[in-house]
Amino acid sequence: MTALLFMAHGAAPRSRILIVDDDVGTIRLLAQVVTGLGDVVFATGGADALAAARDESPDIVLLDAEMEGMNGFETCAALRLMPGMEGVPILFITAHNDAASEVRALEAGAVDFIAKPFNARIVEARVRTHLTLKQRSDALLRLATIDGLTGIANRRQFDAVLVQEVRRLARGTAPLSLALLDVDHFKLYNDHYGHQAGDDCLRAVARAMAGTARRAGDLVARFGGEEFAVLLPGCDPAQARTMAEGLRRTVSDLALPHAARPGKGHVTVSIGVATMLPPLAGTEAWTSHANTLVADADRALYQAKARGRNRVAGGDPAPA
Repeated sequence: MTALLFMAHGAAPRSRILIVDDDVGTIRLLAQVVTGLGDVVFATGGADALAAARDESPDIVLLDAEMEGMNGFETCAALRLMPGMEGVPILFITAHNDAASEVRALEAGAVDFIAKPFNARIVEARVRTHLTLKQRSDALLRLATIDGLTGIANRRQFDAVLVQEVRRLARGTAPLSLALLDVDHFKLYNDHYGHQAGDDCLRAVARAMAGTARRAGDLVARFGGEEFAVLLPGCDPAQARTMAEGLRRTVSDLALPHAARPGKGHVTVSIGVATMLPPLAGTEAWTSHANTLVADADRALYQAKARGRNRVAGGDPAPA
């Protein structure tokens, strides 16, 4: 059983606190203690905790050790293996107060251990501390994964998310598409207008793309130089090509002057599209599959340029 118990009111975004205990009375008591620190979600067992972690993306977990079925130590270890849970603090709050249990909890991946009966002020203080540390860690991670010039995801973030989506592709039934975009004749633009104007151009293109690819799961990233990538989970070849055409038109509609390009005119992009369909063969080679998708999109991008630029090429599904 999982549910949203209390919602905190205040500045957004709010932290999400997952309480896992098979005693509903304890859940309510803990929720009253921490409700001022964020939105409270609860689970009454290990399996429910894993489902809640997947669906709710908690910022912190308060976990009991002894529960029916999957105990707290097993639940903690399983949570640590879930994508996105690696840096989420897990605090044990349990009737066990011996050193062996505390060591076992820490070895399972917990960051703190509080014995019952607990002191409400200590629980609140420790939860606040761990949430603050996570917020700082998240801020540093965002800095490491954001392109400094354009404010969208950088190549490092793109590579990580691409492999994650390929892994997901092997388990699901939905396709995965990728669009690679290149600003047409960008070197000529830089030479004519200067590098500062070139930076402004890249920022404008990035904003336009981010405003177009807005579905949940879409990722717009700077791939390198004047090249961008848009990852489109769940898009089949036809949908991906339609999305790519929308991206092309959006950039064209900016009407950024480009007097140095052949025939003059304005800034445009060429786009190559590739799609990979499940199931994947050889699912242990996630990076290899990811590289294949990128290579197929890159070949399509080359075709778009060879055919005159300011167009979309590709869109056929790639063999797994």
